[in-house]
This record gives sequence, C-alpha cells and structure tokens, in this order.
Amino acid sequence: MSFVTRHLKEKLLEALETSPVVYLNGPRQAGKSTLVQAISKEQFPAEYVTFDSTTQMAAAASSPESYLRERQGSLIIDEVQLVPDIFRALKTVVDELRLEQGKKLKGKFLLTGSANIMALPKLSDPLVGRMSVLTLYPLSSSEIAGGKGDFIERLFTSTFQSDDKKYTLIDMMRDATYPEISGEPAKIRTRWFDSYLTTILQRDVRALAEIEKLSVLPNMLRILASRAGGLVNDASIARDVGLNTVTSRNYKTLLKMLFLTLEISPWYRNIGKRLVKAPKGYLVDTLLLCHLLQYELKDLEKSRPELFGHIVENFVATELVKLISSNDEQVSLHHFRTSDNKEVDFVLEKPNGQLAAIEVKKKDSVEVSDFKGLKELQNLTGEDFICGIVLYQGKDVVPFGENLWAVPISNLWG
Repeated sequence: MSFVTRHLKEKLLEALETSPVVYLNGPRQAGKSTLVQAISKEQFPAEYVTFDSTTQMAAAASSPESYLRERQGSLIIDEVQLVPDIFRALKTVVDELRLEQGKKLKGKFLLTGSANIMALPKLSDPLVGRMSVLTLYPLSSSEIAGGKGDFIERLFTSTFQSDDKKYTLIDMMRDATYPEISGEPAKIRTRWFDSYLTTILQRDVRALAEIEKLSVLPNMLRILASRAGGLVNDASIARDVGLNTVTSRNYKTLLKMLFLTLEISPWYRNIGKRLVKAPKGYLVDTLLLCHLLQYELKDLEKSRPELFGHIVENFVATELVKLISSNDEQVSLHHFRTSDNKEVDFVLEKPNGQLAAIEVKKKDSVEVSDFKGLKELQNLTGEDFICGIVLYQGKDVVPFGENLWAVPISNLWG
C-alpha cells in the first residue's frame, strides 16, 4: 500500500527532544521499523541496527556496554528485547554520558521492540527517569483516511459531523490493520496471519519466557478471541484451556505483553453504587480476531449479526487505543457496568475527572433504549459527565437529550 503518515510521529520526535532514551514498542509488523528509519533520514539522523540480525545480536549480547559506547552519534536499535542485558547497560552508558554532557543529553538511543517491557520490572526499572515509552499500533482508520486523529478532542467538545459515506465501516475494518496486509485480499491475509502467529508464538515467546506448554498458547488465543468484548473471567479461561488459574493468568499476561490481546479496565468511583470490577478483553487487531474465529469479515454482518456486533465493538476498542496512544493529552480508557447489568462499552476519563462515554451499535438506527447505560452513568457522575454518544452506522448526528447524541461511526476517522 502507499505510504501512510503515522499520527505518532510528532509525539515521537518530541520525546527524542527531551529524553536520552526513547522506547517505541508495539505489535510486530505495526510499522515501527518503517517509522524510525523514515525519521532517521531527516529529523533524527542516527545509525540504525536491528537485533533481528544474528551478528548484531551476538555482538550486543557478548559485551552490551562496549557495544553502546562505540557509537558516537545517536543510535536506533530495532527489536531490542532480543538482548535483555542491553537495558542495564543502557543505564550505565546514559549515566556516564550525563556526567560528561550534563542534563542536556537527549535523543541518544531510540529503541524499538515487539514486547511491552514495562511489564518486566527487571528490564524497565534500570531506565526509570531516563526513558520515554511510546506505543505504535497497527494503522488506525484516521491514518487510512488522512484524518487528524482528533476524535477524542471532538468527543469532549461534542463536535461531530454527518457521514459522507466516503468509507464504509467494512472498508475501514479491513484497511485499519497491519500495514503489510492493509487492503489485501482474504487469501493473502490468511497466509500472512498464519505466518505472523507462528513467528510470535514460537520465537518471540521463547525470547521472553520459559513456557512449559507452548502448544497451549494458540488455543488460548482462540479462546480469548471467542470472548472478545466480554468480561475477563480467569477461572473460566483456565478451565477451557486446561491449565490451573495461576499458569493460565501468566500465559494470558504474556499474550498482552506481545501485543496480541488487550484489556480495558472497569471504571468506578466511591459513589455508593455496586459496579462490576472485572476488565473486558479484546484482540489488538480486528482482522486478527476474524482470522482466529475463521470468519471472513464481509460475510459476518448478514450471516452472524450477533457476532458482527462483537467485531464492531472490538474495532472501536482498538481505534480508541490507537488514538489515545498518539494523543498529547492524557486520557484513560475504561468500561462501565453496574451489578444490575446497565453498561457502557467505553468510558474515557481525563485527569481532572471529566468523562466522555461511548456505546457501540452495529445497526443503522438508534432508539431511546440504546442510551440506558449512558443515562445511568450520567446520573451517577453529574457535572463530570461531558458527553455520551451511541456510535452507529447511520449518517446523521442526532441529539437524544442533554449531552447525549447518536453519532455516525465514521467520526472515528473523519
């Protein structure tokens, strides 16, 4: 596909202006290498190496500190998690350079990796205060459409637009994925995902952890795919996979570290209401979800409408995560559910306590009953509730009460 400008680019360049070490993590094949190589040619001149090269990996592993000290200028290291010892060496070298250059040290090392090292204290702790961490996900719908990636800003200001039908939801769900398969036909995607999962579950898992039952992971991933959009129940997952709860939870955490799955935490405050406090689980890519469920995306809307609703919710979850990762303003993402099953799919909260809430519907019309969960949350939170919307496949923006709207799903990328 043609080159797509990534919204995270400016945030990455800003981080390199303030931190001596920047770690850009995210799923394999999300476009990390392409992005860092692109900025190394212009905005961030640097030497580029990758630990996918066995020679580079062996050299770094044999003497990590010497490997880093020999570089005169800035250095980009791709797939850095393949040499775990490099992180402690980075602390030593950065501290040495700070003594030489003072606090002005910035943009010395740009690291990329396909694992979330923040979940591994032994790797992340040495670089606390020395490293900025950013996450690049697969292509977003806004990047595909050439949008500004400002949906969250528009959500908190209730600034919405009608759908011009330039892109259909199915088109966007097909294209907002890993760059290498964006827009490709189903047969190519199937082969690519088979190879992709084999690489991660065979190679990357071994590099991060000693797994006794490696063959269990593909089945666990399929089970998590079948539960996408549902509450995470560790005991039930363990039972279906055939592991004890502790081992199952550890394996599940590993899949999150490798950016195959994600969890959205529950929203709650001490507001005198019984709320469900279990997270909801999703796959990090909607086409990957379809692949694991063995359904072709274009056939789901008519043949399996209930399942299609979960697919659409998964798509919105991943789009929100992508937008938040590239957004300068800090926003946290949650879901909301009461003990009597009033729920809202997504709740976005700012540090000042302001909330915006999103309910997702696969249909092309909206009813008053679709706002039940949003109204419950609005009543509980009062003035903190800025806006509540139902995303749907219709074309019009329609008010449904104070700070409540039906909004075309195309606003995600408009």
